[in-house]
Amino acid sequence: MTYHLIIPDSYTKKLVKFLKLHPELVTPHRKVLELLEINPHHPSLRLHKLSGNLKKFHSVSINMKYRIVIDFIIEDDQITLIDINNHYD
Repeated sequence: MTYHLIIPDSYTKKLVKFLKLHPELVTPHRKVLELLEINPHHPSLRLHKLSGNLKKFHSVSINMKYRIVIDFIIEDDQITLIDINNHYD
């Protein structure tokens, strides 16, 4: 089964700014997206439910410092990218 990634314009704008600040993460980010489409439960993504204000979302890791916040809708096989940020933001 493959999942369909939904990449809104709001995410793309954040991504452009993020990758300007962190050009070394271009390839790791791309690999995360490829893996998300194939298997969002892959252990290297460290998929987990968030808490607090983001409790309706999940997160996957780009590395130990940065993450992608996602709306993970299993029923529709869709993953909507919401934000890209520091794990502590």
